[in-house]
Amino acid sequence: MTDLPPTDATDFKDTPLADALGERYLSYALSTIMARSLPDVRDGLKPVHRRVLFAMRAIGLTAESRHTKSAQVVGEVIGKYHPHGDAAIYDAMVRLAQDFAQRYPLVDGQGNFGNIDGDNAAAYRYTEARLTKVAEALLDGLAEDAVDMRPTYDNGNEEPAVLPAAFPNLLANGATGIAVGMATSIPPHNAGELCRALLHLLHHPDATTPDLVRFVPGPDFPTGGSLVEPPESILTAYETGRGSFRTRARWQVEKLKNGTWQIIVTEIPYQVQKSRLIERIAELLNDKKLMLLGDVRDESAEDIRLVLEPRSRTVDPALLMESLFRLTDLETRFPLNLNVLDSDGVPRVMGLGEVLRAYLAHRDEVLIRRTNHRLAAIDRRLEILGGLLVAYLNLDEVIRIIREEDEPKPVLIERFQLTDIQATAILDMRLRHLRKLEEMEIRREHDQLTEEREWLHAMVNDPMLRRAELEKQLRETETAFGSGPLGNRRTSIDVAVPVVELPNEALVEKEPITVLCSTKGWVRALKGHDIDPAEVKYKDGDGERFLLKCDTTAKLLLFASDGKFYTLGADKLPRGRGFGEPVRLMIDLGNDQDIVAFEVYQPGAKRLLVASDGRGFLVNEDDALAQTRSGKQVMLPGDDATAIACLSLEGDHVAVIGTNRKLLIFPIAEIPDMARGRGVILQKYTDGKLSDLKLITLAAGLTYRYGEKTKTVTDLRPWLGKRASGGRLPPPGFPRTNRF
Repeated sequence: MTDLPPTDATDFKDTPLADALGERYLSYALSTIMARSLPDVRDGLKPVHRRVLFAMRAIGLTAESRHTKSAQVVGEVIGKYHPHGDAAIYDAMVRLAQDFAQRYPLVDGQGNFGNIDGDNAAAYRYTEARLTKVAEALLDGLAEDAVDMRPTYDNGNEEPAVLPAAFPNLLANGATGIAVGMATSIPPHNAGELCRALLHLLHHPDATTPDLVRFVPGPDFPTGGSLVEPPESILTAYETGRGSFRTRARWQVEKLKNGTWQIIVTEIPYQVQKSRLIERIAELLNDKKLMLLGDVRDESAEDIRLVLEPRSRTVDPALLMESLFRLTDLETRFPLNLNVLDSDGVPRVMGLGEVLRAYLAHRDEVLIRRTNHRLAAIDRRLEILGGLLVAYLNLDEVIRIIREEDEPKPVLIERFQLTDIQATAILDMRLRHLRKLEEMEIRREHDQLTEEREWLHAMVNDPMLRRAELEKQLRETETAFGSGPLGNRRTSIDVAVPVVELPNEALVEKEPITVLCSTKGWVRALKGHDIDPAEVKYKDGDGERFLLKCDTTAKLLLFASDGKFYTLGADKLPRGRGFGEPVRLMIDLGNDQDIVAFEVYQPGAKRLLVASDGRGFLVNEDDALAQTRSGKQVMLPGDDATAIACLSLEGDHVAVIGTNRKLLIFPIAEIPDMARGRGVILQKYTDGKLSDLKLITLAAGLTYRYGEKTKTVTDLRPWLGKRASGGRLPPPGFPRTNRF
């Protein structure tokens, strides 16, 4: 065993663990952000995708070449440019070839590259690939010094820091990625629309986002579908770089015999796996959550064809699809988070206008660099042509020098004031090029190159000429990729669909249940309506408080002492023989609040809400429905007051009695309808508050407890009055508790 060399103690230094971890984690985070997860705003690519395309170009896999094994591409990328696992590289390459994942595929794959069902691609030894025309547009100009080249990881080769990108790839193909502390999510768009927006921006540099949205109305997903996001939301998303887009599957009704029909889904939302979608629909069918759907079949071949059979032909197709949109991925939201690396490598969120301006700035820089590269090539060629012309003008002398001198090159340079390159060109010239015709060709080429050099010099220095050239390039891109089967818009921009309130019958199997709520707020549902309350068991110290007979499709309204309404779905209540669950786990009911009423929701019905300070109003039950578990504040009790009653309207008069033992009876019609508020005074008190109230029918009289008996007073004229009056003492024998 070899002894380790002695360690120099000066190699160590004390560093707090938090600082050491922070420094290393920051390095990891920056590497993830800049070299893995976020695309560059200029070419829309991450490093792995850029390296795959560059490696394919390096081994000659153009759009016209034959397909080559994907294994060769993966090996080339690993060996020279991207020292990571072959699975990561091949997965990235596969995604670039999937026409259901990429709006404009960058790799032309041959073989099994996966499918929309979510099946994986075949191993790279079985598949073949080459570049597409779109990828060639991204790479066009690399040989002309269009972008900076940088050393690869081992300094053995060079790779581009960014591609010239004659195609607006960032928005056209989109990107997704998760870094450390940030993420990106960019949907694909239509290249033709992007080119038209860029052309508009080229001529109107101060164009606003609304101006650009006229050309780019929304994403264009490779799987089609329908975009149903409101225009104002789309505009806000493109202005801020953050938002989301609601997309739906495309469907149609197919008529069958005898008045029957079925729904055919032909396009599904982007990034939804068809097989998983069908599994989800089948699960909901088995769980009896899709009561309008009878069956689902997949009849897809190359095109998508999902068949949805209704439970009966009387079902409304729109209602059936609405239930599926609500519960399945036939409707999805694709997030927009335009978080990209700018030209300086700094991650930031950009709006639509910023992204398009950054792309135009990159194309302008590429144009200048390619022009300068061409100018340098022209200067070199003109230098050679100038030397050749000198040789033609002094042909006899040149021939003599070459024949007689041992070292003709320095003699030629000195005799005709040539450069080293010119002298070399003369010496390398073949004898057959000494024809008069060749001299004319050289003069013609010299004149053409001189003219081209003047034009290129002018373009480099004149922004207007460069703008004209960029316009020409954009129009060529629009012509090549903005129309035809590849370029036509696939996702339709449809009218925003309003939120449809689905009846519970469309989502829940209807069956009778009895809902029980105990004194301590434990809720449960028992099957059927033939429940004997005496046989129902409760926890020790608890007992019956509310018993409701309804169906599983019903909604339940709970009114609390703080004036809030809560809504519960009867189908979501715990079932079985246990004691149920505390209702406070289902809704955000405060521990200091009590349950005042627990009733079955009746659409269009009204209820009388009353607080302990003698105020109240009528509310429509439709206005009391809460959409969240935090409830809906309907009544606003005054200071030191609480809600004490929530009564369904039965009868025509209200009987109220206060703690001051004054009874008042007045018509219900005097109480106003309100959607929210404190209410109006029902009975006026000098010193006291409301004790109890009751809804009565005046003709039937007032009934109250009289000892162990019940007493009814039919002549109520002494207590009739206007709302907000003081009232009179109740009839003889009325309970001293001042309660009915």
